[in-house]
Amino acid sequence: MHGAGDNPSAWVARWARSMPQGETLDLACGGGRHARLLAALGHPVLAVDRDAQALALAAGPGITTLQTDLEAEGATWPFAPGRFAGIVVTNYLHRPLFAHLAAALTPDGMLVYETFALGNERFGKPSNPAFLLAPGELLDMAASHGLRVLAYEDGVVDAPRPARVQRLCAAGPAFDPAAVRLDM
Repeated sequence: MHGAGDNPSAWVARWARSMPQGETLDLACGGGRHARLLAALGHPVLAVDRDAQALALAAGPGITTLQTDLEAEGATWPFAPGRFAGIVVTNYLHRPLFAHLAAALTPDGMLVYETFALGNERFGKPSNPAFLLAPGELLDMAASHGLRVLAYEDGVVDAPRPARVQRLCAAGPAFDPAAVRLDM
């Protein structure tokens, strides 16, 4: 049984249905709430986290797990360019990975990203600016790596707890915009 914090992000759930079929990376997956959603939609999922206990919760049908700490000194990005049809990142920010994330997408792949932004300090943690996105930072990241922005939001949410977030859905240059489902 999984906990109350197990519900997928509404942002991820919205965009997962438009994600092209193929291997999908759930980076910093935690207990696997998005890995399970993606697997249920027919995506083979690679769930990655540094926490072995979290990965044990994330494991399940259609989900392969990998324990690695991409922030450790000397750590290298373990994934080939063009490997993933989709990448999901939530509640995690390690800026040196931006270029790797964009490169790891297939040309028609989709990146769905949602994490905390400056202003979140008034709601609690994270409050260190090193772990908070600057205004427009996800937009800048997408543009600087050749991704096309499909949707972007920057503001305050009330659930699952009050927070200031940025959300991005961006795709590679070969993504078919006709695949986007807006009536979900």
